[in-house]
Amino acid sequence: MTTSERQGDGGEEMARGRVDMIPAKRRALILERLRREGAAGIQELADAIGASPSTIRRDLEHLVKQGALERTHGGALLQSTERATFEPDAAIAAQLRCREKNAIAAAVADELQPGQSVIFDASTTVLAVARAVVTRHLPLTAVTNSLAIAQILAGAPNIHLVVPGGTVRQGSLTLVGRPGEDFLRSLHADIALLGTHAITGRTLTETSLEVATMKQAMIAAARRVIVLADSSKFTSPSFCTICDVSDVQEIVTDDGVDLAVLAELAGMNVAVRVIPVPRQPQDGPCD
Repeated sequence: MTTSERQGDGGEEMARGRVDMIPAKRRALILERLRREGAAGIQELADAIGASPSTIRRDLEHLVKQGALERTHGGALLQSTERATFEPDAAIAAQLRCREKNAIAAAVADELQPGQSVIFDASTTVLAVARAVVTRHLPLTAVTNSLAIAQILAGAPNIHLVVPGGTVRQGSLTLVGRPGEDFLRSLHADIALLGTHAITGRTLTETSLEVATMKQAMIAAARRVIVLADSSKFTSPSFCTICDVSDVQEIVTDDGVDLAVLAELAGMNVAVRVIPVPRQPQDGPCD
């Protein structure tokens, strides 16, 4: 067998593997490609992802129904008018920008100290921190309103886990409302790790009032607040305000962030840590 034939067989195996990837990962790859390119055709997406055109067509229809995309003749483009309350479903959000989230999470987990009390909010980057904490066998007191994070931390014998309670937000594993909000007001934690849907100038925003309210309670409950925001989060504002950047002590992002954004934050005396991200392809699910 020639080298080219072996490479061809490997390419077919890779394509078959990618066809088998979970729908949420395929849809995340579509969104990320459209974020880079603006628009793409069905065949172009099928070739890039390794799925059939009919599979890509179904994925596009799903994303159109969510409000993420607009269909064009033979393809799709990102929604031309941003919607302040739009957010991808939880499964897709968990698969977006995996390398960036994991790099940020590893850097933040390395800074945590044994014995600290840490609030973990219900964001996908904070979820990655929880995984990193468990891998590092770090003893902590952890408070979280995320059932997904709670499940990860519950398996670690050196984590004292507190779940404050509340109502499960529809379409997610996030607890919101009472009694969780009231419980958070009684805490004085060392650190709160927060995600945000958008950072625009001085303002952190979310798509949901109930989620923003929980984050506000977490900010009030911690001596130090660290916001984990990959570079795609520096965009137009979402529906409701969480807080001003002066209410947090640090923003941790990745090296894809625009230099103009960094200059603007520096002008406001906001502490920003920029984490370098490995650029090798990552086609599997987030770790």
